[in-house]
Formats: sequence, C-alpha cells, structure tokens
Amino acid sequence: MSKKYEAIAQDVVRLVGGAENVDSLHHCQTRLRFKLRDETKADSAAIEQLPGHPKCFAKGGMFQVVIGLDVAECYEEVVKLLPQTDSTDAAAKADKPAGKKKVFDNVTDFISSIFSPIVPALAGAGMVKALLALLVAFSWIDKSSQVYVLLNLFGDATFAFMPILLAYTTAKKLGSNPVLGMVVAGIMCHATWTGLVAAGEPVSFLGIPFYLVRYTNSTIPIVLVMLVQAPLEKWLNKIMPKPIRLVFVPMIEFIVMGILAFSVLGPLGDYVGKIFTMLFTFLSENVGWLECMVMGAFYSPLVIFGLHHGLAPLGTMQMSQMGYDGIFGPGVLCANIAQGTTALVAGFLSKDTATKQIGISGGITGLMGTTEPALYGINVPKKYPLIAGMIGSACGGLYAGLTHTHRYATGSSGLPAVVMYIGDGTMQYFYNIIIALCITIVVAAVMTVILSRFFEKKSA
Repeated sequence: MSKKYEAIAQDVVRLVGGAENVDSLHHCQTRLRFKLRDETKADSAAIEQLPGHPKCFAKGGMFQVVIGLDVAECYEEVVKLLPQTDSTDAAAKADKPAGKKKVFDNVTDFISSIFSPIVPALAGAGMVKALLALLVAFSWIDKSSQVYVLLNLFGDATFAFMPILLAYTTAKKLGSNPVLGMVVAGIMCHATWTGLVAAGEPVSFLGIPFYLVRYTNSTIPIVLVMLVQAPLEKWLNKIMPKPIRLVFVPMIEFIVMGILAFSVLGPLGDYVGKIFTMLFTFLSENVGWLECMVMGAFYSPLVIFGLHHGLAPLGTMQMSQMGYDGIFGPGVLCANIAQGTTALVAGFLSKDTATKQIGISGGITGLMGTTEPALYGINVPKKYPLIAGMIGSACGGLYAGLTHTHRYATGSSGLPAVVMYIGDGTMQYFYNIIIALCITIVVAAVMTVILSRFFEKKSA
C-alpha cells in the first residue's frame, strides 16, 4: 500500500484519542467510521487542520472522518496502527463505551455496519443487470442465448445469496463467528430446501412444522436469525469445555438455528418483509410523488451527518420483495445529481481559483454518485448550493414519483445508474428518469445562480 497516507493515519489515530480509545473501525465510500470509547478525547478541530482538511463529526454512534475517495488507502494505514482492532468486527472486541447510546444511534450504527460492506457487491451486480437490460433493449443479444443466461447469472448471484453476505456482516457486527453465520444462511438458501418449497408438500422436523418460505434474495429473515445465533454462540462458548468446543458448538448451532430459522425466525422475517411490501405498494400507488420528493430533498443533509446509511436498506428490501426500487433509488439519484450540479455551478461562478477547482472536481464526482467532496468542499461552507440542490432534487424527485419511475437494479446513484431503469422489456422508466434528472439539473443550476447573488453579496 502507498506510503502517502501513513502520516495522516498516524495523526488521525493520535487525534481521536490514540489506538487505546478505538473500539472498532470500518469505512464507507468516503469516510472512516470510528467507534470510540470516549468521544470527548477526539480533537475535531485539530483533525480538520490536517492536510486535505478532512471534515469530522460524531453522529449515529460513530465518530466519522471524511477522507474522500481514497478512504480505502487511508483506512489500511490506520488499521496497521490498531493491532487490537479487527476493522470489520464492529463490536465484537469492543469494551462497553462510556454512557448510554441513544436507540436511534444504535439502530443507525447497526444498519450501517451490516449493509456498508456489501455496497460494492450490490453496485457491481446492479451494473451487470443494467448492462444486460441495455443489451436486450437494443436487441444486441437474445434472451434465449447462453450469453444472456450467463450474464444474468453473474448479476443475480449477489441478490440470490444476499442472506449469506448479510450473515457474514451481521455476525461480525454482533461478535459471533461469521463463517458459522454464513453456513446457517447457506442452510436457508440450500437447493434442497428450495426444492421442498417448490414441491409445496408439508415439511416438519420431529413434529415441528417448517413453513415453506424461499429465503434466497431476502434480507430480514437472516438478520433475525443472526440476532439469535450470536447470543446462543456466546453462551455455548461460555459453558462448553474448551477441548470439545471446536466441534460441538458449531454442531449445536447448525441444528438449533436450522430448526429456528425454518420454524420461527425465517417465517417471521418473511412476514415482516411482506408488511414492507404492502407498505411499499401502498406508498407507490397513493403517495409515490411525495416519497420521491422527500427523499430527493432531504437525502443530502442526511449524508452530511452520515445518517444516510439507515435509509439504504429501503431500496434493497424493496428490490428483494418486489423486484424493483421506486422509493430510494430515484430520490437519491436526483439528490446526488443536484448536489453535483450546484457544486459545478458555484465553482464556475466563483472568482477564487481554489474554490473553482474544488467546485469543478467535487461537482464531477457528485455527478458520478459520490457527493461528499462537493458537500464538504463547497456546498455546505457556502450554504446556498446545498439549498439550491435540495430544491432541484425535490422537483426532480416529484416528477419521478408522479410517473412511478423505478429502477430494476441497485448500485451507485450517479449518471451511470440511469441504465438501471431499463427493464421488463420497456424503456419507459429510463426516459422518465432522464426527464427527472433534466428537471433536477435545470432547477438546481438556476437556483444556484439566483441564490448566489444574495448569499455572495451578503458574505462580501
């Protein structure tokens, strides 16, 4: 790994209170997310004076340091300074932090920790599905061809085995063995069980009825299973003698959790998923315009405070339950494009060379789906580009909602994502999202120009 980030990694660790103050660490697309034992020991002002002026704040139970698109490189250097911390183990080795965390902070931290690591897989799979839809739409391949079948397989695998991915991340978060969690998820996704569900004949185990539910593509059931498996595993490791622990703990886990997964926890999770499906359907049919408009308007402020990860599962759940996403995807795409646009316009309007460079580079990055450089570099400091972007994305989201626009794959929410709106043999939603983005860009750009005349004059 490059030596470029060694110095800033050392400074960041020192200024968050030292390695001994770090319970756990992971990262998302642009920021390091620390769980600190004592957040009062972190020197935010000093961190923001480091080279590159990284922004930092405490939110959602995490101390977040915004590094930018090179966060992965910086992360690896920071990890080297935390020998006692398994970076992806969000809480397994953590001591109890001082004071009680708010329920909302715990929930957002949990959701972020289990979904953030699988975002690259979702993005990659989503783009494969989008490419496939594009090839079919333009009649470049036939659905009966092996090329179509195999490309569809490449794109479907992530979603089909979503329970296994979530089992790994959830087990890491809860401090249990992730491999054992993956095995339990594998039991739920096994071809034998899928065949039994397809056959439709009653299934029972020693008189315990197993409900015929298909768990591939699902999200909620495996999370519920892991929430029970983690304390079970810890209890078994506590009472089981060490000489036999290696063999008997996994054996007992597989049997007990297999029974619970098929009889209680899995069906319960499936029922909750159906409730979400009914809710999504109701919202889409009755107030689709409102949900997309609200998502478009307020998503970017949530990104500023690192709270947006709590919303991401909405798109994943709707995709797994209904095969498309009409709530999260369109609104977030409009929000990202709007903030990228306003940063570009503000940069072009500025006479300051540094501001112009930040605006242009951050704006381009925002248009590609990563808005943090634009937000922290120019939109938040100047305020009016942020406001203009919120207005523009609300207008674009309103159009997307009124036209029931939805995407058929999940992934990064930037300009390349428009191909994800091609599917089911129609280009309708692709055209709709293009119109929604045009509305977003025009309104956001015009509002930036108008507001700049007031804000820039006032600041001068």
